[in-house]
Formats: sequence, C-alpha cells, structure tokens
Amino acid sequence: MRAIQDIQDLKNKRVLLRVDFDVPVSARDEVQEKFRILKQKPMIDYLVEKGAKVVMVGHISDPDVDSFGEIILQLHLLLGKEVNFIRTIEEIPNYLENYAGPALLENIRKFPGEKKNDKEFALKLSKDFDIYINNDFAVCHRKHASVSAIAELLPSFAGSLVQEEVTNLQKAIDAPKDGKVIIIGGAKAETKIPIVKNLINDAELILLGGVVANDVLRERGQDVGSSVVDENYKELLAGLNVNDSKLIVPEDFVVFDNKILDIGDKTIKRYTDAIGRASMIVWNGPMGLFENPAFAMGTNELAKVVAASRAYKVIGGGDTISAVDKLGLLGKFDFVSTGGGAMLAFLAGQRLPGLEALGYYK
Repeated sequence: MRAIQDIQDLKNKRVLLRVDFDVPVSARDEVQEKFRILKQKPMIDYLVEKGAKVVMVGHISDPDVDSFGEIILQLHLLLGKEVNFIRTIEEIPNYLENYAGPALLENIRKFPGEKKNDKEFALKLSKDFDIYINNDFAVCHRKHASVSAIAELLPSFAGSLVQEEVTNLQKAIDAPKDGKVIIIGGAKAETKIPIVKNLINDAELILLGGVVANDVLRERGQDVGSSVVDENYKELLAGLNVNDSKLIVPEDFVVFDNKILDIGDKTIKRYTDAIGRASMIVWNGPMGLFENPAFAMGTNELAKVVAASRAYKVIGGGDTISAVDKLGLLGKFDFVSTGGGAMLAFLAGQRLPGLEALGYYK
C-alpha cells in the first residue's frame, strides 16, 4: 500500500486530505464525539509541519447539521489550529493561491457526484492538487469519488490513521486461533454475520448478543418472542453452522414487553469467563439496548472485564465505543477502530474500495 512515508518532499505541495469528521452534533451545534476528530490531528499536524498546503475533504451524516460551517469553530479548538472553511470547489484555486493555513471543504456529500463515484466530479475536485492522502479509514468501504475515483487522478497515499487501522485489524485476523475471542452484538446483523462466517474457523469462541444472537437463536428453533430479528435471517445465516460449538449464544435474558433487550446473569458469567481466558479480543456491538440503563448491564459488565483483561484488545463500532467511553474505559483498549462499517467489512474479508485505490491488495 502506498503510504505517506513514501513522499520525499511535502514542502509547498498542495494536498487534498480525506478526513473523518463524521460526528454527532447536539441541538446546540456542539460536537458530541471528539474521538474521531482528535484521531485526525496527528496527520494534519504532520502535513502542516512539513510545509504542505492542506485542504481537507470529509462528510457529516448528522441530519441536523446542514453545513460544516456550523462546527468549524469547534474543529479549530479540537485541532489546536485555525481551520478555514471553503464553501465550494470553485473557491479552492484562489484559496491555494492565497494559502492561509489548513482549510476544510464543505460536506462533500452535498455535491451530487460524490456518492456516484463520478469521475468528472473527481476530476473537478482533484485538478488543483499535487497529492491525495486518505486518512479516513471509516469511509474506505465506500466507492465514492473522494475515496475511490480521486485516487486514479492524483498520486495517492494512505495516511497514518489508515495504516494504523489496517495494521491492527490485520493483527486481529492473523492472531492464533487459540485464545482469540470475538464478541459480536448490536442491531445490524447484515454487517455482523459476514464477520462470524469469515472468522469462525480462526477463532476459539464467538460470543453473540443483540440482533445477531436473536437470528441464530431463532434459526436454532428457540422462541424469541417479539424480539427484533431480521426478516431474511435464513438467507443471512446460509452457509453458517449455527450449531457450531464455537458459536456461543445467550442462555438467559433480560426481557421487557416480550422482547429480549439484554443478556442475563448466567450469560454474563459465561461470557466474562471466556473473556478472562482470552489472549486476543475483538469486540463490535453492544449486548443489548445499552442506551437505556435498565438494559445496559450486559454491555457494561463485558466492557469492564474486557478492559481489565491482559489480552490484546480491539474495539470498534460507534455504539460500542460510546458504551465503553461512558464508563471511562476507552483508554484501556489496545486499539480503538474508527471504522464502523469499514472495520466490519475488513474483518469479514471484503475488499475495501478505498484500500484498493491505494494499492493495498496485490
């Protein structure tokens, strides 16, 4: 994979930097998650120190945020330097000509060509730059113009965060089967079950919670009441031996209104015992409806045990990170992925367009 370390000289180079500023924002326009933004800081600082002229491009999916302009001051404070705001692509040439420090282009997904991976749009975006750097692993599973098409038009390199993500997630995949425990929960079974299929033969145990567990329990013939399950659960589970001894499902539950909303005490004990014996732990997805304190016990107890483990610990997914962060335990993990869907796709063995564009796959 072409990496930023391969660039010999960045002095006065015009750099288009793909960043991850896709964070939730409160009704008062306050950034609710600083983690993703702070993870971008080392790359931005490095480019500034090397004398590059940096224009950042990213997206924000919070439906209540109309423009990056609403949070630009907070970005300035979090990054420790002034961040200028560029509203249109047409303004880029003049900004670079009169460069006044790093700038951020308006939410790239407001431009119609982005999601279509439109080459004409990518050409328009690229024409004033010398180099493209992707430092946004979280969007690498998307075939979008500022991730994929752009890399065909400029010398393109992986930023430090993308390299860090790939190294740590590959380390999790390559770890010995014995002692490797995978914890999978949450609501999006269509993105989680492929991981189970890809890693079940390379892990000692896979501990399930959330909708993924509900799907497997139902396929095993267990009554899950009115609990959330996927309508196409049989299709999702096709090819997976749901009775595999490595696949561990809850044996008791916290139920409300005939719905499974958390794992029960016996399951917590069984899961924490397994975690205690692990040498490698990968966790994505809470065990229940953790946003409600009444159904957060399973997720919270697992978080405490994983954080205390001597195993190499990898965590990812917005809900999982949020749950662990509420307990003040995020710093106890060896690696916290910014990836979300990209982490899931990578662990599932899928080819990520953003990495493909950087020459990752041979």
